[in-house]
Amino acid sequence: MGLVDLDISLTEEQKTIRKEARKFLMEVWRPAAIQLDKLADPRDVIAKGSIYWDVMRESYRQGYHRMRYPKAMGGLELDTLTGTLLSEEMGYAAADLAISMGCHGFPYTFARLSDKPELTKLVQQFIEDNDAKFTGCWAITEPDHGSDWILWQGEHSSSPKVTPQVRAVKKGKEFIINGQKSAWVSNGTIASHAALFTAIEPAVGMTNCGIAVVPLDLPGITRGKPLNKLGQRALNQGEIFFDDVHLPEEYMVCQDPVMYSMFAEATLAGANAGMGTTFVGCALSAFDEAVQYCQQRVQGGKVIFEHQTVKTKLFDMFISVEAARSLARRVSAYNAVTIPPALHYSIASKIMATEAAFRVASQAIQLFGGYGLSKEFVIEKIFRDARAAMIEDGVNETLALAGADRLR
Repeated sequence: MGLVDLDISLTEEQKTIRKEARKFLMEVWRPAAIQLDKLADPRDVIAKGSIYWDVMRESYRQGYHRMRYPKAMGGLELDTLTGTLLSEEMGYAAADLAISMGCHGFPYTFARLSDKPELTKLVQQFIEDNDAKFTGCWAITEPDHGSDWILWQGEHSSSPKVTPQVRAVKKGKEFIINGQKSAWVSNGTIASHAALFTAIEPAVGMTNCGIAVVPLDLPGITRGKPLNKLGQRALNQGEIFFDDVHLPEEYMVCQDPVMYSMFAEATLAGANAGMGTTFVGCALSAFDEAVQYCQQRVQGGKVIFEHQTVKTKLFDMFISVEAARSLARRVSAYNAVTIPPALHYSIASKIMATEAAFRVASQAIQLFGGYGLSKEFVIEKIFRDARAAMIEDGVNETLALAGADRLR
């Protein structure tokens, strides 16, 4: 019987969409991600002519960047469950490309909150883009401020010591931005626009911050070289520097402390829930690789699937995957219809899914034995990609602290 989907509410259309997505992503994303992973220099990943751009262009043409935009705007207007299924499939095929694709949409999500003509036009340009010209990043983490952004509601949130390094000063009808975002900005090396989280002067801790949509071709913006990383190598990450950047006030979509609090909460909830569904897919991919291998590898005169210790290990992996998938889908469904979203449940989903992906991938490598250490098998890449997930978008231990504060 193998694995089944216990969500009996899936329609035939949703099953078809998922099946077609699996085919496209495994034929296009998976081999490209493997190829990009093997490049020694991360600059080659994003170079002109890189297969990365071929994949993004084809993905844009498939509509993956506009899945949840209204049909009236040219979007696909997919329901929450269908979007969750596709997120799982993206994580299954290539978690690094899945995160890159998700980050491309960040600035335009925030631009959509504004009724300013400039930003309305920008959103429409993104939706209509079939060539991956309008790309994006989430510029939040800084050299000295990572977890600070997650614990912004804590007792130390008003301390000057946690004031963001990037600051925006209002002068007339524009903001002057200075500071540095860290090397961990996903898509920071290639994005055309950024969703910038910044302090607004006068700034004291995390109590006076704003969110801006920033065209990254403005004078005064430079970028660092891409990070050379252990895993998720198809996801380029790098620094962004702001030196007296003049941003028209229309592009500051949020500067009210109360609204910022709401947007930050919703953003963290969405990002963590998204990581949950993506790495459920990653965990399932590792599990499938292990099951397939164990039905082929012969030891002791029979395939190793028939050995009892292997069976118990596989079933333990199966339990981890299914538990993480159940939570991730429930969290996504709840947050889609609830304001404010349940941030602590989103955090739980992210932690559970990423740790399940890493644990299952590690167990899969053990079942592969020596072959699991070889770059000839994709399980080695899945393992490295899963390891990175327990740090990005908030170190799991720190996320747990933020989630725990919301239990009372």
